Amino acid sequence: MPDLSRILSAKQPLTFANLARGAQPLVMADLARAAKRRAVFIAPEDSAMRAVADAARYFAPELSVIEFPAWDCLPYDRASPALSISTQRLSALHRLQAEKDAPQLLVTTANAVLQRMLTPFRIREAVRELKPGVSIGHETLTSLLHKQGYSRSDTVVDAGEFAVRGSIFDIFPSGLDQGLRLDFFGDELESLRLFDPGTQRTTGTLENFLLLPASEVLLEDATIKRFRSGYRERFGANATQDPLYVAVSEGRRQAGMEHWLPLFEDKLSTLFDHLGDSDPVVIDVGALQAGEERLSDIAEYRRLRTETAGQKAGSYRPLDTETLYLGEDELAATLEQRPVHRATGFDEPESETVIDFGFRSARDFAPERARGDNVYEAAAEHFRKIAKAGKRPLLAAYSKGSRQRIASILGEAGTELAMAERWQDALGKAAPKNGRAAPTAMILPLDSGFASDDIELVTEQDLLGDRLVRRRKKRRDSDAFLSELQALSRGDLVVHTEHGIGKYLGLEPITVGKSKHDCVMLEYKGGDKLYIPVENLEVLSRYGSSEEAVMLDRLGGEAWQKRRAKLRERIREIANELMRTAARRALKKAPVLEAEEASYNQFVDRFPWEETDDQDRAIADVLRDLESGKPMDRLVCGDVGFGKTEVALRAAFVAAMSGQQVAMVAPTTLLARQHYQHFCERFAGFPLKIGRLSRLVPPKEAAETRDALTDGTLDIVVGTHAILSKSTKFKELGLVIVDEEQRFGVTHKEKLKQLRADVHMLTLTATPIPRTLQMAMTGLRELSTIQTPPVDRLAVRTYVMEWDDMVIREALLREHHRGGQSFIVVPRIADMEALELWLGEHAPEVKVVTAHGQMSPSQVEERMSAFYEKKYDVLLSTTIVESGLDISSANTIIIHRADRFGLAQLYQLRGRVGRAKLRAYAYLTTPEDTALSEVAEKRLKVLSDLDSLGAGFQLASHDLDIRGAGNLLGDEQSGHIREVGFELYQSMLEDAILAAKAGEMGLEKAPEDISPQITVDAPIMIPEEYVPDLAVRMALYRRLNQAVDKAEIEGLAAEMIDRFGELPQATQNLVKLIEIKHQAIAANIAKIDVGARGTLVTFHKDNFPDPAGLVAYVDKREGAVKLRPDMKLVVNRAWGDPQSRLNGLFQLTKGLSTIVRRAAKEKEAA
Repeated sequence: MPDLSRILSAKQPLTFANLARGAQPLVMADLARAAKRRAVFIAPEDSAMRAVADAARYFAPELSVIEFPAWDCLPYDRASPALSISTQRLSALHRLQAEKDAPQLLVTTANAVLQRMLTPFRIREAVRELKPGVSIGHETLTSLLHKQGYSRSDTVVDAGEFAVRGSIFDIFPSGLDQGLRLDFFGDELESLRLFDPGTQRTTGTLENFLLLPASEVLLEDATIKRFRSGYRERFGANATQDPLYVAVSEGRRQAGMEHWLPLFEDKLSTLFDHLGDSDPVVIDVGALQAGEERLSDIAEYRRLRTETAGQKAGSYRPLDTETLYLGEDELAATLEQRPVHRATGFDEPESETVIDFGFRSARDFAPERARGDNVYEAAAEHFRKIAKAGKRPLLAAYSKGSRQRIASILGEAGTELAMAERWQDALGKAAPKNGRAAPTAMILPLDSGFASDDIELVTEQDLLGDRLVRRRKKRRDSDAFLSELQALSRGDLVVHTEHGIGKYLGLEPITVGKSKHDCVMLEYKGGDKLYIPVENLEVLSRYGSSEEAVMLDRLGGEAWQKRRAKLRERIREIANELMRTAARRALKKAPVLEAEEASYNQFVDRFPWEETDDQDRAIADVLRDLESGKPMDRLVCGDVGFGKTEVALRAAFVAAMSGQQVAMVAPTTLLARQHYQHFCERFAGFPLKIGRLSRLVPPKEAAETRDALTDGTLDIVVGTHAILSKSTKFKELGLVIVDEEQRFGVTHKEKLKQLRADVHMLTLTATPIPRTLQMAMTGLRELSTIQTPPVDRLAVRTYVMEWDDMVIREALLREHHRGGQSFIVVPRIADMEALELWLGEHAPEVKVVTAHGQMSPSQVEERMSAFYEKKYDVLLSTTIVESGLDISSANTIIIHRADRFGLAQLYQLRGRVGRAKLRAYAYLTTPEDTALSEVAEKRLKVLSDLDSLGAGFQLASHDLDIRGAGNLLGDEQSGHIREVGFELYQSMLEDAILAAKAGEMGLEKAPEDISPQITVDAPIMIPEEYVPDLAVRMALYRRLNQAVDKAEIEGLAAEMIDRFGELPQATQNLVKLIEIKHQAIAANIAKIDVGARGTLVTFHKDNFPDPAGLVAYVDKREGAVKLRPDMKLVVNRAWGDPQSRLNGLFQLTKGLSTIVRRAAKEKEAA
């Protein structure tokens, strides 16, 4: 390593020659340690910045590494930078001033350096310290948070949001990776707690916290005044009608207002103003070029904006480029004055201004990969050579799994690797002993390796080619979030198990005796109302599927009972049919297929991503099934692009290498073609032959393929249902893989079922199966779900905005210029013509192809194929792109009239882009100047937040609940679902399957569900002032009803105290009542009436499981408790106040349920 003091004392810019990209973080870490305060590194773009920061943390754990990203929107955009980016930037600027103890390494990008920002003084001024004992009014705090750019929401899930609930403030502040919960007593702050936004539960406490703004535009009185006068001066008086001007004048935030930051501030500074004079700054040569490109982009965007902007109100009025960005001359002067050193990977002769670092790139194994040689043998040989030469051979893998795998294969090739956890540890283990060094493997997130005189570090990517690795984000627990999304909204249809389909009208407190009791109000045919106490919510389920043209039932009518009884009969048949199929399969034998370690590992290593946990689990399940000797019948569910195909590839590999034939069936020729290409790429170099069969295959090739299948010379065939035709005969068919099963017709499903008896079946589907059914299906079909999105698949930048000609044109052209393709999706065929004309006028440079469902299938397929082959730039279509198309070069999607789509549809559509490593963009556009309905607005907000949730799968299943699903078993089902609604249908099917299972095993079937009605004079509700948001309140009621046991009920109570403060008495009563209800169910009680002088208990069907025990119970309490001849129990005791009533009921039900439990135990023992 060269002398670092020479760099620190340099007065003119130096060039660091021979500094390979992989060694940058190592050198920067050393430089940061040697510098007084910090070192600064400027990377070309975001991903390079993240890579350097991640690796530097590994090389020098004691460093404080700060990332400072640029805004993630275009210059002069209508969109604001993401809140998470703004919070990260402000937190970084604050840390530059506040952290004094640890040496810092600031990593940033060329774009970030070019942009002006708040001055160090403004950052210090905007910080508020929060600690217990500080006094601050609720109104003051709310307005402060608004000024600082936080947005108010019902529940805090994402950076930059806050929520107020009585005396509790939840904030997701800048600089924290979780939420902050402030608990006030009056105006005094009592405590600061951290909470997990996923579960909303407290995770720890803080002594104090510095609250930073969430946006760089601070809306204070002075800044608003400054903005107004500046805007009028710049753009004249007629600009005062602009939405931006109006919004800021009213103190509201407007999307994209950050692009006028210079008007809000007195002066702005550059990043260099935030640094000390002695801080060494190094810029990657690539970043210099990126900076030049950015400058020309900025000028170009400004020119376009000025050309397209008119004078009418609301048109875009851009500021001069110099006000928000550094100019070319200013940048050059800054780089010169404050010596900014340049880092290059190339060799330059040493001189006054050039230092040779001597880090070359590591050996690249691309030539071996291209020739198809065995890379591992080459690597093992290479490591042996380095070790002999006395250099330290190091291997950097991305994850524990891949390190383990590579080490085991290299071990087989004759080179054993030692394992190290830390960098110093690795250097120690690899040091030469007796002239030989020991190759050592560690987990280090580096893309490319480097070699110097004493070290050679090879990364997983050098060895195996392009890999994509997921930066581990904490997975949010999306269940809690979704259960609140699922809360009913007024006007939804619900199904009551006894009374049928009604309309939900909201919560209504009903007075019982002297106290209020929250009830859910339903409306039935003819306007009849039905009130259901909140503790009996489980008798309701959502109706689900499409709600138009559904008749409400009449209260007390018979139609509903008849419908339900008839359906129950049919469902029982379905369940028995399923059981029979499962039983038949269990008796069959299938060949045992096992993976051969060495070849399998090499095949696995061609997979360029890191497997997600779910994916690993699914693969392990499938391999286990293949080894079991029984025919596999497994269903793999996973969202589009979540790596189901990889599971299939590995199964196919194991089967084919064991000498069995494999058939892969896809629903469309396009998909079949995609799979065929994919299979050919992955299986190249292995001794396996792959053929294809579909409508598009020439007859000659098809005939050859069929012959080869018959005589056994073809190992794998990929195609459409042509594979299922009578003329196709297999010699040794061992595995059938069915892709997108839900899209096959009934006849094809039948054919597949016939194949199913003796061969292994693996079915892939993207339609999620609702959880309740998954539980019921166990043992009938094995099921694996993949719910984790793969590497960075969700980084689709989503904009929700009004249709803006210029932005849309820009989006299409940006995609066109980077060689990609775009989708434009419309809700109705009628909208297509207008858009085609618009494209012709505003974006004549791009070639457009249209497709919609009214064309013939072959026509659609032709057009899609042409688009797939990149003959066109833009595909303008209806929602037919929603299913299964995987085009990695398409990375922009524009959804016209997004307010007309359902949530899952939007999610699926957005999942069409972002399949490659490029940043993908989704524009959800709404019509200009029209207000959206509340539902549409909420839906779009959820979607733009969902970037970070990884909840696509559950989200789709949530929406599936709303729309109703077609199905696992056959076509008639969707008809059944219509009759009783989605959730009830699910639970009926589940009960039927369980009953059929129990019947086969000779067990008695589970008792019917009962929902006891308890009438008691005590306030029972979650008061509005305690939880103001109706949707959240409803969700809490629902979750309380779904709680299974006492522990879960107490957990929920603890969560409520945590989120909303101390439980009010009425809510404590509710929790108690739910516990009483659980005991009543155990005791088979249908109804309890608590009156002024006593209590009457009615048993379900007038039956108590242990009559003798009941008689003994009554005798023991002679006088106080009587059993009437009609089997009703009378308690002659008057309880005076609500508390004693609930306590009395608790003891009564506890006593009765204990008798039942004891009797059940004795029966078991006997």
